[in-house]
Amino acid sequence: MSVSPANSTEIRLYSGGAPHRVLTALAPAFESATGHQLVMTFEIVSRIQERLAAGDRPDLIMLPEELIVETAKIVPLLSQGRAVLARVGIGVIVAEDADRPDLSDEESVRSALRRAKAIALADPRTPTGRYLNGMLRRLGLLEELQGRLIHKGAIHGGGEEVASGAADIGLYLVSEVAHIPYVSVVGFLPPALQNYLAYGAAIPASNKSPDAALAFISFLSEPANAAYWRDGGFEPHGA
Repeated sequence: MSVSPANSTEIRLYSGGAPHRVLTALAPAFESATGHQLVMTFEIVSRIQERLAAGDRPDLIMLPEELIVETAKIVPLLSQGRAVLARVGIGVIVAEDADRPDLSDEESVRSALRRAKAIALADPRTPTGRYLNGMLRRLGLLEELQGRLIHKGAIHGGGEEVASGAADIGLYLVSEVAHIPYVSVVGFLPPALQNYLAYGAAIPASNKSPDAALAFISFLSEPANAAYWRDGGFEPHGA
């Protein structure tokens, strides 16, 4: 898998925050094995879409699958390399010394949210944030809780709102908050309320030498690396 220095390539990757832990853990091994260098930019997914629409052309993007489909309408993408890598569900977090709410069913979650003085949750510009707003509306809580909602992406410190006590409870993709200090993941939302997000990879057609990006996608999909995805809070695709 190794390449000569003359054939090494810099791979500019734009990714949402959900797989940050996985990608940063695996990047050194890939770079060591191939000689390629990863330059990774992690941002809220809506901002990545804005940058792509404005003309930014990274070598590789990693986003929720539904956003890759949207992105393909404004930025040509190669058919090569299109892959679903893993999926992740929405979890509930509290400060590590706080009482852990019951998440066994829809009514238990509704009660826990009503008791909370403040709730941190994903940015509504993201797929998870949009889903959670819809979930609160279905539960009849959106208007009731409006003044207690802190819409703040995990990548911008949403989990830390819970760790600090500014919010009693947080609703985020588990991969984004599982390793935040002073926070405990109580568990996933129950099946009736759960929404899994599939994360995928795609290569913009502007990348005229996609072999390095293709190698990284293949590396991420190797069964030997499934444990890194699980440690990051994901379920590897096909597992």
